[in-house]
Amino acid sequence: MAIDSYKYVDFATRQIMKAWASRQEPGVIPFTPLGKPLREFTVALLSSAGIARNDDRPFDQEGERRDPWWGDPSFRRIPFGTTEKDIRIYHLHIDPKFGEADLDVVLPMRRLEELAREGIVGRPAPTHYSTMGYILDPTELVAKTAPAIVECMQAERVDAVVLVPA
Repeated sequence: MAIDSYKYVDFATRQIMKAWASRQEPGVIPFTPLGKPLREFTVALLSSAGIARNDDRPFDQEGERRDPWWGDPSFRRIPFGTTEKDIRIYHLHIDPKFGEADLDVVLPMRRLEELAREGIVGRPAPTHYSTMGYILDPTELVAKTAPAIVECMQAERVDAVVLVPA
């Protein structure tokens, strides 16, 4: 099933967004060599699928419907062991039914646990994270959300993060 990333925008905005995206220059990706073997790492996952637990607040889709240039810059904590029955996906640019049917599609905690059992990684972090992707103005995401997530991960002594784009 094709996903229409521009479903809630008018024709002019759609054209502007497509042109803007095509002009983005790729940035430099920093590389840091591993300081210890991966099998000793605590690994967290960070998904951009807009996952929220049923006992947490949803991501704000109505704000994006009113203003397609805005995206909810907040994040949600997803404890290790959370399953499909515990979550909902709040994202206007992906079909949520796949991730709600199989959480590993958007937050592969069970696959990470398998890697730990096989000795490839040390262990899954106690907490994983989700943001809502497709945020066109990342100012708040970069200035506030990312540092807050980093602080949470540091408190849990996370060594590495796997980004799971939606």
